[in-house]
Amino acid sequence: MKKISGTHISNTIIEELRLEVLALKEKNIIPTLAVVLVGDDPASKIYVNNKKKACAKIGIKSEEIILSADISQQELLNVIDKLNNDISVHGILCQLPLPSHINEKIIVERIDPNKDIDGIHPLNLGRLCMGNAGTPGTPIQSFFYPCTPLGVLEILKRSNIKIAGSHIVVVGRGPTIGRPLSIMLSLKGMDATVTICHSKSANIKEITKMADILIAAIGVPKFITRDFVKEGAVVIDVGINRSSDNRSNDKIVGDVDYDDVYEKVSAITPVPGGVGPMTVAMLMYNTVRACEKKFPL
Repeated sequence: MKKISGTHISNTIIEELRLEVLALKEKNIIPTLAVVLVGDDPASKIYVNNKKKACAKIGIKSEEIILSADISQQELLNVIDKLNNDISVHGILCQLPLPSHINEKIIVERIDPNKDIDGIHPLNLGRLCMGNAGTPGTPIQSFFYPCTPLGVLEILKRSNIKIAGSHIVVVGRGPTIGRPLSIMLSLKGMDATVTICHSKSANIKEITKMADILIAAIGVPKFITRDFVKEGAVVIDVGINRSSDNRSNDKIVGDVDYDDVYEKVSAITPVPGGVGPMTVAMLMYNTVRACEKKFPL
């Protein structure tokens, strides 16, 4: 193993979920995901379309609510309230970013935590910090883990990479990836020793070179080079960055300089085709879990 294909792992998960959804449909239960898209941001449109395709593969019903970029915050809150009260909807995703006149924090907090399949509602993140829901990724969990961190865990587990007892360094402390991921890795059942680095960390290379598993989620193109990495380490690249300001020559790259690091590591995820597909797969996973919480098999 050298290059870890998130695409391959996500396809396996999607097939597992397809079979689960078939079992639900035999009981006349159809998992339903409502996606709210505000405005016409091109990247957001691509993300929403990818989620729609994944729903179709699995058999999840996908509802799209397309709203004008000039919608008021109160009008958007009214849409969220309607979805919260719709018993046929099991998961709600409001695609971020939102227009600048809308407070994202207020919108996220309005989503019913039991339908927060993105796993970023403060109540779900608080439950994560309490560590009282069992091991992430178990079939029935009492709340939703954030999709990208959960995808990273699935990559590690399904690639048979040892987590328990390993020293894992997470570069990045953001509230949706780095911070929750570091907590998830340290939970009972995961049992990793976790260090977080960020832009203000001193001697960052010395810290990252101690990592058995190095996870880059800092949002800086090709930030991690071979002199950040211990010989034989596992590197997980969460970054998605454009490599050029000239949009006609844009290329998607990660936070890791893949070519520079490749020969030094034992395993590495590429960008694209690494963590990205896993985020969509885990969104589908959380949607099915939301449905099963309401209608246990």
